[in-house]
Amino acid sequence: SFDVSTASFVDSFSVSSQEAKPYDVAFNTDGTKMFVVGYITDAVTEYTLSTGFDVSTASFVDSFDVSSQEAKPYDVAFNTDGTKMFVLGVAGDDVNEYTLTTGFDVSTASFVDGFDISSQDGEAEGLTFNNDGTKMFVVGDADDDINEYTLSTRFDVSTASFVDSFDVSSQEVRPRDVAFSNDG
Repeated sequence: SFDVSTASFVDSFSVSSQEAKPYDVAFNTDGTKMFVVGYITDAVTEYTLSTGFDVSTASFVDSFDVSSQEAKPYDVAFNTDGTKMFVLGVAGDDVNEYTLTTGFDVSTASFVDGFDISSQDGEAEGLTFNNDGTKMFVVGDADDDINEYTLSTRFDVSTASFVDSFDVSSQEVRPRDVAFSNDG
């Protein structure tokens, strides 16, 4: 597992009816929900998959407009139970936090607050959290680095503080996203 050299193409699913410039995709833990974010509609679009992680079984459910907080959303992430959603973009250069009263249902989302990351990078495009939400990582396209933050309250961006950054410019001059194995 986690060996891309063994990968083979299976299927695809077009989201062009909802988003012409998709930038990120996220799934719930069992793969029965898929979320796409893009900056033409400035929305997080939700799909249901009748078979977990099989995009050929996806169907559109709803969209949640984030344009009041971010005009160019590039990334979306969730906490493990889907009651928190995070949207990152290059226009606001911040991580926007939303609460979902029903986990992984974007129609129940409401904005909580944002965390400004412009001191670390002027063009943030990728976002991820560790499993327990005590660490947040933001990829910056302007500085070509991965910025690490500690959250004193799990999945609460208002408690985030910058720790350090890791320069990836020797490998990539336009990094867009970051991901980790399950154990970090």
